[in-house]
Amino acid sequence: MDSELDSGVRLADILACLSLGIDLGFGQPMEHILRQCRISMRLCDALGVDDTTRTAAYYGALLVNVGCHTDAHEQVRWFGDDIAFKSTKYVESTGKLAEVNRMLGMLGAGGHPLHRLRVGLAFALGGHREVEAMITQHAQRAQSLAEELHLPAAVLQGLAAAYERWDGKGWPGILAGPDIPTAARLFQIAEFIEVAHRDGGVPAALSIARRGAGSQFDPAVVVCLCDHPDKIFDGLDEVGSWGATLDEDPVLNALTMAQLDDALAALARYVDLKTPFTLGHTEALTQLVIDAAGRLGFSATDRRLVHRAALTSGYGRLGISNKIWEKPGPLTVSEWERVRLAPQLGARMLRQSEALGAVAPLVGQLRERLDGSGYPAGLSAGSITAPARLLAAADSYQSMIEPRPYRDALTADEAATKLRDEVRAGRLESASVDAVLGAAGHRTRRRGANIGGLTNREIEVLELAARGLPNREIARRLTVTPKTVGNHIEHIYTKIGETSRAGAALFAMRNGLVDETSAACR
Repeated sequence: MDSELDSGVRLADILACLSLGIDLGFGQPMEHILRQCRISMRLCDALGVDDTTRTAAYYGALLVNVGCHTDAHEQVRWFGDDIAFKSTKYVESTGKLAEVNRMLGMLGAGGHPLHRLRVGLAFALGGHREVEAMITQHAQRAQSLAEELHLPAAVLQGLAAAYERWDGKGWPGILAGPDIPTAARLFQIAEFIEVAHRDGGVPAALSIARRGAGSQFDPAVVVCLCDHPDKIFDGLDEVGSWGATLDEDPVLNALTMAQLDDALAALARYVDLKTPFTLGHTEALTQLVIDAAGRLGFSATDRRLVHRAALTSGYGRLGISNKIWEKPGPLTVSEWERVRLAPQLGARMLRQSEALGAVAPLVGQLRERLDGSGYPAGLSAGSITAPARLLAAADSYQSMIEPRPYRDALTADEAATKLRDEVRAGRLESASVDAVLGAAGHRTRRRGANIGGLTNREIEVLELAARGLPNREIARRLTVTPKTVGNHIEHIYTKIGETSRAGAALFAMRNGLVDETSAACR
């Protein structure tokens, strides 16, 4: 079975892709987590840890913050901007009290004074317990994902203790000192010294480590770091972190096709948690494109490609604040520019991976439209691939039937009408929309397989020509040239053995290629 074939993709590869989005969600540049992972591995080498600890430190470093965006909705409610809130993590802290004081300073950030007063009062009356629980749950969610990915017990144990401190003043505050798994002690200090090293070089990294020794960090790890800074930091900026991190992977086994799809689906659920408005979006989108791709007769390669593009299509959302995603009113120009970046960010993450790089163009074209009105690049029909056209149509439909902060969810019929409007306006492809609507259970044109030897594009031309539309109008609707339409009609007539519009129209009706759906194109 294909599902049991070797995919050629390692788990570390897809976790590295996702980590780039988590970086942006913390207000950090891409590859922060990859550099953190490399530092963790170098600390493992310097300390001479066993293979089990090394594996736990590696995967713990890649996953430690994966749970931190899952309650971005609540972070915005308390602190105004989830990314701004998380970016304060790397401000040096002397304990939980200092962390709480910093939170107090951000309560209701960006709101008017009365709003900040109300949020502050709610925080004092019990909200602080919710926020404490929220931080504790970040580690639990990372552990839960690791379990779903079938990672070893040592990885799960390390992630469960990801926010504990050496002095016992961390979250949830039940472990201290040597009771904290060694892997957690390593990837935790690596996270903080990566930021310090990037901002201020080796002196800054050693300084923050020394100041945290015995309180936040394991003093023995700090001593090792300070005794061997060359082993930890040399060449860290000279070699790209992507390849260097994957080269350190302690588990080199590739996933089977089924395991890869299951892992991508698990990660997608975590991505969808970023806002309540997208819960279940990726799973539903994936089911739509799988069914619709079959209806369009896609090759096995293209079906696999669009399937994985659907599973990874939301990665770029991680880099945009929920302050924007959940805004109930119109976006400002600057907010809209951020939204327009989401597909591009997702494509950038995936493009890093040799294994998933083929998916990147589809994700990058998620919001492109045939008439050039889409974003981020304003591509037109000739530059948008067939799988990308299908993904765009499916994502549009699925988004319409989900609630958004500025509107209620549309009914299925309302969404179908709007999707067909997009076809008439020349923004979405007719064949893709028909396939999506058919997959969603709507009545659509009954397309046979290879009817009369016609391609999907020729069927589109036939439907419009049969209704008497001139070549120029057909060309406008399909975003092609009139000459191309003329060539298509000539080929159509040859293939179906007709020489007139009436004959072609009769052929179309006999083969179920026109109905009230296509009549709506008039």
